[in-house]
Amino acid sequence: MVHRRLAWLAGLVLLWVAAIFFKIVSLQVVHHREYASLARARQEVVNETPAPRGTIFDRMGQPLAMSVPGKSVYINPLKVDIGSASDLLSRVLGLDRAELYARMARARNNHRGDLLVERRITEEELQLIRKQPVGYIDVREAKERHYPNGSLAAHVLGSVDFEEAGNAGIEKALDGELRGIPGRDMVLTDVKRRPIDSRVATEAKPGEPLTLTIDERLQYVAEREIAAAVDAHNAASGSVVAIDPNNGDILALASYPTYDPNLPPGPGESPIARQNHAVSVPFEPGSVFKVITLSAALETTDLRPESPINCHGGVLQLPGRIIHDSHLGNGVMSMADVLAKSSNVGAIQVGLRVGQENMYEYVRRFGFGQRTGIQLPAESPGRFRKLENWGKTSLASVAFGQEISVTTLQLAQAASAVANGGLLVRPRLILKKGSRTIAPERPVRILKPDTAITMRQMMEGVVTHGTGSRARLVGYTVGGKTGSAQIYDYAARVYTHTYNGSFMGFAPLMNPQVVVVVTLNATHGEAGFGGQAAAPVFKVVATEALRILDVPKDLPDEPVKTLLAKAKAKDMDAPPVDSGVPQFNVLDDRADDDASAAAAPAYSGPKVPNFRGMTKRAVLEEALAKGLRVLPDGSGIAGVQDPAPGSPLREGERIRVVFAR
Repeated sequence: MVHRRLAWLAGLVLLWVAAIFFKIVSLQVVHHREYASLARARQEVVNETPAPRGTIFDRMGQPLAMSVPGKSVYINPLKVDIGSASDLLSRVLGLDRAELYARMARARNNHRGDLLVERRITEEELQLIRKQPVGYIDVREAKERHYPNGSLAAHVLGSVDFEEAGNAGIEKALDGELRGIPGRDMVLTDVKRRPIDSRVATEAKPGEPLTLTIDERLQYVAEREIAAAVDAHNAASGSVVAIDPNNGDILALASYPTYDPNLPPGPGESPIARQNHAVSVPFEPGSVFKVITLSAALETTDLRPESPINCHGGVLQLPGRIIHDSHLGNGVMSMADVLAKSSNVGAIQVGLRVGQENMYEYVRRFGFGQRTGIQLPAESPGRFRKLENWGKTSLASVAFGQEISVTTLQLAQAASAVANGGLLVRPRLILKKGSRTIAPERPVRILKPDTAITMRQMMEGVVTHGTGSRARLVGYTVGGKTGSAQIYDYAARVYTHTYNGSFMGFAPLMNPQVVVVVTLNATHGEAGFGGQAAAPVFKVVATEALRILDVPKDLPDEPVKTLLAKAKAKDMDAPPVDSGVPQFNVLDDRADDDASAAAAPAYSGPKVPNFRGMTKRAVLEEALAKGLRVLPDGSGIAGVQDPAPGSPLREGERIRVVFAR
């Protein structure tokens, strides 16, 4: 009997051991992966570690945008009283309590155990959180996008949203390259979900760094000057583009008003503050567009700079409208003076000689009505109607910059084609991606080289004796064009007395190294015209650009008027002489402009040659051969002369020429 009981007991023990064995086998072998997965799900938390966005540099290697270490706050809505949690966190972090409670409730209802409360917290907020007697606040390492120069180049750089995704500028356009690939951390927790240990599952891959063509120093000057000009002239907005005409590198691109990309949009922030006016906001260009008209004329007609143009006394009757020159009385002018004095009637006469088809072709050649392809979002192509949609007076309007809208960037591209000898270069903003240099696009020839050179010489006349006198530079020759376009009121169908004041120019004249275009939108009165409002901005920005680029000067530093005064003070006679190079004239410092330029003298008599750039010997020999009298002063290269090149020479009058090394 005892032996039987022992046998039964032994059998039960064996069964029990067998059951345990089979259970162990089931747990450790058969269902190992399943139970291990359940354990990991309860004990391990997978946290995504954001990849730092790629740093953005200027062309000199200065950081413009970078990712810096920060702290983020998370909680688990499934493990807390969301009422008390929202009370505490809203007070400590300065958040809206109702909004935070609603976010927690939605997360709990959706069974989300990980909720981001605040992406970026300050050091003060971090210390306050650490003092709270609760264990459910999870503070994690994070990356924060930082713009070390505040608003500098804000419209170029753009900004990021709360998820570190680009939402404007380069940050948006190249978000894929900048964002990188996030990593993953495995965090081991206890029964209360408190971290015990962690390991890196996947390393985060940083985004690709970018080097822009922008120069931080020139960008600062451009932004400072356009802001001052907008405020001084009560304009609505303004923009500046400085570009290397030889390869399309954008050295500065400024838009005003501006914003700080480190800060979210404020309740009182104007919507136009985040608009890139240089790229996204087109406007009627006005007289700066005469450069396109005259370029087309040089290539498609027999008109030359000295060709006489009948300006009909500054008044022209068109079907349904009358065109006036701002300064009436312009009679017959040379085509060069039509540009220098900015005659609307003269430009129309030139445009009529060009014809509709040729005008349309050259406007398109210069890139208007189409995007430049710059690496920025929301670029506007402007507005340029197809030829079949032109009206009876459209050719006349387009000839002096109406019935077309352009951007400041498009004007910079067009001016670059004149400056570089006739090649259309695509503006570019990205110099390098990582260590890879991005080659500029191959340029397209749109003008003959001699056409571009002739246009440069005529544009010099705008600055020396025309509407752009305030754009003169010390030590450098300059070519440019002013524009003062009346803004059209589409509701009333009339042109108003508010203006888009513009200036586009380049320097030095013979081998331009920089093009600068300035636009002020919605200025008022003559003080807001291009020659008075925009040309001074050009002067400061172009001077700084030439200094930064270390471009050699091609004129003496001493003011032109001083040199002439010294020359006239000397009693010198010289044998007869003559000339022939780009124009360089002397004017007083009065602010000429599209609306106030004096009428040009009638086209008559022999013209004064241009000696600038010639040696004294060459000047004397050529003048002697042409029977002209020259009064030379100094030695070296001719840089200043009086009367102005192209002016009628009175009988017996001598030409004073100042030479400098």
